[in-house]
Amino acid sequence: MSRSLFLSVFLLVTSQISVLAQASLPKGLKASQFHLYVLAGQSNMAGRGKVDTIDKTPHPRVWMLNKANEWVPATEPMHFDKPAVVGVGPGLAFGKQLAEQEADTSGDPVFIGLIPTAVGGSAIDAWQPGGYHEQTKNYPYDEAIKRVQLAQQSGTLHGILWHQGESDSKPELASVYEQKLIQLIGRFRQVFNSPAVPVVVGTLGDFYAADASGVKNPAAVQINTILRNLPTHLSRVACADASGLTDNGDATHFNAASARELGRRYAKAMQALERKP
Repeated sequence: MSRSLFLSVFLLVTSQISVLAQASLPKGLKASQFHLYVLAGQSNMAGRGKVDTIDKTPHPRVWMLNKANEWVPATEPMHFDKPAVVGVGPGLAFGKQLAEQEADTSGDPVFIGLIPTAVGGSAIDAWQPGGYHEQTKNYPYDEAIKRVQLAQQSGTLHGILWHQGESDSKPELASVYEQKLIQLIGRFRQVFNSPAVPVVVGTLGDFYAADASGVKNPAAVQINTILRNLPTHLSRVACADASGLTDNGDATHFNAASARELGRRYAKAMQALERKP
């Protein structure tokens, strides 16, 4: 591609993105058409993958609630927990897949509203009323509740995505993780006045918990077992398995391609739950 042609294409794409970024939700959009999904957990939900062009290309029907609590076209990075390191997570790929495949009961295309609430490094104890996260100086649960309830003024809550557990991958914490996660899901459903809202949890990466040679972190393996078995304990819960995905070189965080794939796995699991009566 010649330099002039490359520049023309670049200017065209950036101008289209700029126009879309200045857009607002369509007037008259029904709450039933605007499907809201909460993105909760720690850094692998917030995203640490390297941002590429595809991650900056918005979908006309996928929106996100930004830090200022405004609805804007969704692009990466979506989260703002740790601005210096935040990157690609599973949320945008999840939203794009749903937007392409879902319609409301009248057959009209739906809009997807993503609500980023994840906080890197947060243990599950920070996800309870008054829970404080020292690294980011915030209250993950309390702030998530405020953002979701604000979003519910515009749309209808259709699901919660949860990816967390690295910070609880210690023997004394993993042993009580299941009980705390069950309590958290129940609390979310009660506070959001949505007792049957679908919830999809995601497992920790093989690179963190276990690899081909066997167990790497026994407590992380225990966390993954809890996550995989959670649907047997709670209704309308599914697990998106992260098996086979790749880290970004730090043995902790998914790289961008794997984060996108995980998002698609979340979407598949969510759609299966939504089809159940």
